[in-house]
Amino acid sequence: MDRKIEVKKGFKTKHIYILIGIIFLGFLVWLLLSSSTSTYRAELDKLTIAEVSQAEFKDYISIIGTVEPKTTIYMDVEEGGKVVEKLIDEGELVKKGDVILRLINNDLKLQILNTESSLAYQANELRNTLINMEQQKISNKQQILSIDTDIIRQKRNYEQNLLFFDKGFVSKEIYLRSKEDYDLLLQDRQLRYQRMIQDSIFRENQKIQMNSSLNNMKQNLEMVRDRLENLNIKAPADGQLGSLDIEIGQSIDRGERIGQLHILNNFKVAAEVDEHYIDRVRRNLAASLLRHDQEFILKAKKVYPEVRDGRFKVDLIFDGKSPEKLRTGQTYHIKLELGQPTDALLLTHGGFFQSTGGQWVFVLDESGRFATRRNIKIGRQNSQYFEVLEGLQAGEKVITSSYDTFGDNERIDFK
Repeated sequence: MDRKIEVKKGFKTKHIYILIGIIFLGFLVWLLLSSSTSTYRAELDKLTIAEVSQAEFKDYISIIGTVEPKTTIYMDVEEGGKVVEKLIDEGELVKKGDVILRLINNDLKLQILNTESSLAYQANELRNTLINMEQQKISNKQQILSIDTDIIRQKRNYEQNLLFFDKGFVSKEIYLRSKEDYDLLLQDRQLRYQRMIQDSIFRENQKIQMNSSLNNMKQNLEMVRDRLENLNIKAPADGQLGSLDIEIGQSIDRGERIGQLHILNNFKVAAEVDEHYIDRVRRNLAASLLRHDQEFILKAKKVYPEVRDGRFKVDLIFDGKSPEKLRTGQTYHIKLELGQPTDALLLTHGGFFQSTGGQWVFVLDESGRFATRRNIKIGRQNSQYFEVLEGLQAGEKVITSSYDTFGDNERIDFK
């Protein structure tokens, strides 16, 4: 007779093994997942969180500018010498013509004495020449007067002999001699007169040459005296004396630069800009500064091409009204506009940029319980915001404080 087989209910041993295997497999999967995403736990209230916004991006940079004189006159020594007196110190206000330094130059003094001596000698020579000319002129006139008298007498003698010869009272020889003597006197007078004219012309030319030479010597003397006056170094204009590194007893060569003079009737603002913006900064860019809650407009006047220590220099001038009582050396925070405002995704500045270079950020999950790392791309920036080009959307929240303590973790869990 057949026997009925009963099926036993409940877990069998193999079922237990299968269950244990499933649990173990799940544990392995959890380990793999937890090891692939490194996590850092941080306190949320100690982090700075910023929300990405869609707003107007003002394309400007903040720079620090220093007030400088718009015009600076460099002072070079026109005549070398030794400093014997320093009347005005660096930083003092001066008027045009104020003596700043006094120099002494013994060689120049000796040159003046020699020139004065030569001038006195030349003047004396000219006086002697003029006296001789006058004496010679008188002598020539006396000679002409004397020969004119002789001619009158000889003419009278000749005419008498001619009359007597015609009447037969004198011989022909006497008559001819009187005629020859008369003709000789006429010729002699003509020669003497020509010589007197030539002598007069020669001496007049000599006089002109000596006068010219004398005038040249006088001019040279004046020039040398002017050089002597140049030993008194004076302010070329009203202003403030800049650098003046000169001491008493110091020797200064001709043409050496001794300092500079700042003209205080107009100013510029000199600033240094990060080389990152060198392709965007150009002449006539607008800028502004605030002083006592009043805005003043400037424009870029000159952009220097040289880059030093990662920065280049820009000179700005006031476009219209300038602040009152500006002083050299004052500093101001300036907004330099690089372009027109545009609509863009904006992310607030923060310490994260030093760690990531703006290439990635930690973005909060919608739950607000953790944040994950995400690659982004930023464009322009001003003193407050970065322009976000890729990787974020308006309304998302980002950790903007420093990432230095996060290490290489890709997820931040909040305590």
